[in-house]
Amino acid sequence: MTHLYETAFILRPDLEEEAREGLLERIKGIITDNQGEIVELDVWGNKKLAYEINKYDTGYYVIMTFKGSAALVKELERNFRILDGVLRSLVIKKED
Repeated sequence: MTHLYETAFILRPDLEEEAREGLLERIKGIITDNQGEIVELDVWGNKKLAYEINKYDTGYYVIMTFKGSAALVKELERNFRILDGVLRSLVIKKED
């Protein structure tokens, strides 16, 4: 059963543009490879963080809305934890 989810994640601000794009493509690939569908992608870019994370005071913000299963969300969250360039991430289920 698929639901509508929204994920917000913050990437390290010191990533080269090529590395950042590669990481973004990998995250999008995780969604599409697990029968998910990206509905909307909103890149906010570099913004000041509310508090320092791993000695960074800015981060590269990305908000993504997607359709998928609970298994996809688990896989996405697992990848967020192990991907080196991701400082923070959050996945929430939106109302259908």
